[in-house]
Parts: sequence; structure tokens; C-alpha cells
Amino acid sequence: MKLHELKPAEGSRKPRRRVGRGIGSGMGKTSTRGTKGQFSRTGGGTRPGFEGGQMPLYRRLPKRGFKNTFAKKYAEVNVEQLNCFDNGAVVDPAALIEAGILKNVLDGVRVLGNGELTKSLTVQAQGFTKSAQQKIEAAGGKAEVI
Repeated sequence: MKLHELKPAEGSRKPRRRVGRGIGSGMGKTSTRGTKGQFSRTGGGTRPGFEGGQMPLYRRLPKRGFKNTFAKKYAEVNVEQLNCFDNGAVVDPAALIEAGILKNVLDGVRVLGNGELTKSLTVQAQGFTKSAQQKIEAAGGKAEVI
């Protein structure tokens, strides 16, 4: 069997149901929705979690803990990931995105100390762990807090 010979198993793919296309189709007039009622209407049905007016489960259960709405979410980068840069390079959040290490900078970048750094770099970020800062400076670089 070759790649161009692949096709779905017999009976596994059904044609799409075309509703509201006339009485002869068997799915005309009410378009398989029945007559009257909540589900016959446009936008009919209920939202997820609705229990018919009964007090819903998410309101019946006790709420616990504390959620800090002001907490900052940092994008994390390990020291070993910085080895892809050239010696003497300035590594900032924009450079990390350009290099493909980060997809997006949330509330900032925090450098973690996992792995070894072999290059001398100037790293600019919103935060550093102590071990990350020591490893950057031991390699002859600088850790600058933005």
C-alpha cells in the first residue's frame, strides 16, 4: 500500500446532514428540531453547568483557599538554554523570543539556575534565582534586572 492509496474504511464516513432544504429531503420544515420548545428555538438550550434552576454544583460546594488576582506570571528560562547565544551577546526578552526559546513574555522573564552556562553573556530579565545569577557571573557575564 502506498500513501496515495490510503482511504477511510467503508462506512466510516457519512455524508453531512443538510437540513432545511425542502420537504422532499425528509429534513425540511422544522429541520429535525421538532415543533415548539426550548430546543427548537435559535440559541435554544442551556449553558454548561445549568441544572434546570436547581442550585448548581459549583455554587453548592464550599470555596477554599485564596486566589491572588495581582500575582504575576513569569516566563521561565533555564541557564543552559542561553548557550545558543554568541559570546558577549545581550540577551533580553526580545532576543529570547527571536531565538525561539520563548513563545511569549507573560509578565516578564525569570532566569532559573538549571544546567551550566559556558558563554559570557549580558542577561537582562525581570528576575533571577541566586544560582542563576552566580552561574552567569561565574561564566564572565552580567545579570541585569530590568
